[in-house]
Amino acid sequence: MAEKPEYLTQEGLQALEQKLDYFVNVRRRDVAERLKQALEDGGELIENSEYEDAKNEQAFVEAEIARLTQILRHATLIDESKISKDRVQIGSRVVIAEVGTKDEEEYQVVGSAEANPQQGKISYESPLGKALIGAKIGDKVKIKAPDGTLTFTIKKIF
Repeated sequence: MAEKPEYLTQEGLQALEQKLDYFVNVRRRDVAERLKQALEDGGELIENSEYEDAKNEQAFVEAEIARLTQILRHATLIDESKISKDRVQIGSRVVIAEVGTKDEEEYQVVGSAEANPQQGKISYESPLGKALIGAKIGDKVKIKAPDGTLTFTIKKIF
């Protein structure tokens, strides 16, 4: 089965590369040192909670390295110079307003690996991202939320 592409902006690609570098060159070494220290401190391994904690952290670090490597292996760079200003697509920045309010929100539609709603980056696979893809300025998009259906108007695409 073919792996789906991981869409990333240049900024997102660099951030993930830096995170992978940190996990490989800093966290992995730190965990190895913790394991070594726990073994040197002695005691039965079965009773050594520091060793157990370090082994758990090692498993987390190795899983994160594998996850980041997989994302980067399937990365497709979003060419921001080719993003349409007419319709929302992956990489688009949009300004939307919920119908009935004047409050505007700005988002960039990105791949799931880069999504961070607190930073204004939403996945094209999220309910809002799916609704926005293909829409034009002035279009109204609807999404189902726990409180009911929300309707947003697209104010700007850039």
